[in-house]
Amino acid sequence: MAGDHIEALYFEEIYKVMVTDGLTQCPNKRALDDFLEREMARARRHKRPLSVVMMDLDHFKEVNDNYGHLVGDTVLREVAHVIKQRVRREELFARYGGEEFVAVLPETPREGALEFAEAIRKIVEAIRIVVENNQTIKVTMSLGVATFDPEQHQAVSDLIKSADRNLYIAKSKGRNCVYG
Repeated sequence: MAGDHIEALYFEEIYKVMVTDGLTQCPNKRALDDFLEREMARARRHKRPLSVVMMDLDHFKEVNDNYGHLVGDTVLREVAHVIKQRVRREELFARYGGEEFVAVLPETPREGALEFAEAIRKIVEAIRIVVENNQTIKVTMSLGVATFDPEQHQAVSDLIKSADRNLYIAKSKGRNCVYG
């Protein structure tokens, strides 16, 4: 009996490692894919909105180039920490890869997702990270919003592509903005 319990805890820990980004301790892309698949099925079944916000730190390569990867990691952790505090329990905030993050917002129409994205943009813009020699790093973020229409036969990959396309439109509009 005790052995079964230990084994269950062991597998639970392995699963946690599999779905968590090691640097930011946010859910990773695997967790995002699973969550989005489930939530899109639920949204389709109940004919409810679901929005996705794709986020990318602007000019992040310059942070790594100018301050080093350890400082870049600190920036990623701090940005993730600040955004995680703004996400509700029924939502998911995940690291997509590199300096990209995604928020999945069940029961959220486009207007609500745009408001959420703008709030996140402002919060990230206000972050100040002090590094060696008391230098301060400021970062900004571009965000793309896409909303699932339960009447359409949209795949998970289509929703992500739409949010990603809108993210790159935001970047082409000068960065540090929201598009959707």
